[in-house]
Amino acid sequence: MSAAPQHISLQQIREHLYSAVVCDALDSLGLINQSPRIQLRQWTSSKMLVGRCRTTLWADMFHTDPQPYELELQAVDSCQPDEVFIAATGGSLRSAIWGELLTTAVMNGGCVGAITDGGVRDILKIRELDFPVLALGTSPYDSKDRQRVIDCNIPVDIGGVSFSPGDLVIADIDGIVVVPQDVEEEALQRAWKKVHDENKVRDAIRSGMKATTAFETFGVL
Repeated sequence: MSAAPQHISLQQIREHLYSAVVCDALDSLGLINQSPRIQLRQWTSSKMLVGRCRTTLWADMFHTDPQPYELELQAVDSCQPDEVFIAATGGSLRSAIWGELLTTAVMNGGCVGAITDGGVRDILKIRELDFPVLALGTSPYDSKDRQRVIDCNIPVDIGGVSFSPGDLVIADIDGIVVVPQDVEEEALQRAWKKVHDENKVRDAIRSGMKATTAFETFGVL
């Protein structure tokens, strides 16, 4: 792996980094709570998800919605290339707030995935689109008159972690990590260096070096 470029692109993150090493980099910066404490499952695709947060805040409802889907559709239509649709529900599975039609709509705008602490449906159809959706669970119910978007493009909380508009989010088989914009450059540089150092440690251990000696030599585990 070569020296870190001055600016690490989203594509380079996809090719060279992963959630765990970015978490380690954030730890070294004193940011030790950047991965949600709830387990959100990747339901629809095995590929790594890297993009910038497009946030929505959802609330449960128990009456007929006079303007169904209003803010939800506005948020969907506003999605930009390389964004990840973030839907914070407070952990509600009252309905499936994400499905095939929303997936198709945001993909038209270049959105690369969705993360919600709520429900998802139409899983088989979304799998055919290879669109990553991380969600708390599933439900056959439509969101109409059950849940609605109440605000957009604001900081939201999922699993005790703040997701702000434009923040970098990385999700893979190990989990999700959010990188605040004010530390993004430094965190990515540190993550890139650690991947390089881990490669040296791996090669040394494969060549017969004991793990204790490797840690003493390289300071990386």
